[in-house]
Amino acid sequence: MAEKAKQTAKPEVPDVDVAEEAKEPPPVDVVDLCHETFQKTAEYLRGELEGTIEDYKLLEKMNKVTICKYSEMKHIALSVGGALQELNEKYKSLQPYLDQIDTIEESVSALEQAAYSLDHYSKRLEAKFKSMEKR
Repeated sequence: MAEKAKQTAKPEVPDVDVAEEAKEPPPVDVVDLCHETFQKTAEYLRGELEGTIEDYKLLEKMNKVTICKYSEMKHIALSVGGALQELNEKYKSLQPYLDQIDTIEESVSALEQAAYSLDHYSKRLEAKFKSMEKR
């Protein structure tokens, strides 16, 4: 155990005076240049931040305009959807009449064909009658 105590104990450091470096004050022009550099860096960073802020403001305006446009499009789509549904209901209510019209059209086509056949037959009959009359 004594060995462990020796291992964990910090080795003794002899008292040594810390040497301090002699510092001369920097030249005035260096101080002025540093001050100017920091000022210009701060101005540059301020400009960059203002540009970024303006970009975000523009994006915010664009998002608001986009929201308005999508809202308008939603209302238009809803009104078109309602009108389409109403139109479909009207079509369904008219469907029996449309079916009747189709049936009548088929009958008229059949009657037309019969009329053409009768016309053709009557012309042949007339021609035959005229040829018999001439004899």
